[in-house]
This record gives sequence, C-alpha cells and structure tokens, in this order.
Amino acid sequence: MTTFLGNILLPVAAGAVALVLLLGLFNLMRGGSPNRSQKLMRWRVVLQFVAIVITMATVWAMGR
Repeated sequence: MTTFLGNILLPVAAGAVALVLLLGLFNLMRGGSPNRSQKLMRWRVVLQFVAIVITMATVWAMGR
C-alpha cells in the first residue's frame, strides 16, 4: 500500500495540482474569464488538500 500511495498516487496528485495551476496562470495571462480563473484556483486548493492527505497517509503507512 505504501508503494501505491508514494510511488503512484502522490505524483499523480502533484501533477494534477501543477496542471491546474498552469491552466489558471495561462488563463490569467491571456486575459481570459475571471470566473474561469477563480474556478481553476478553487480546484487547485482542493487538489492541494487531496495531495496533502495522500502525503500524510503515505507517511503514516510507512511508520507502521
């Protein structure tokens, strides 16, 4: 389980955070819809929370 969390799920979660961050910044730089930027930044916060939960679960599983 630790291998799955640490080697597979955590990089996927971090990649999702990075992707949404880049999409939000790209939308902001090209002068896109402010509502879309706001929605993307909210998704980023949710995905960061998920990534932190996965990180903590990995640390917990490694300690067992």
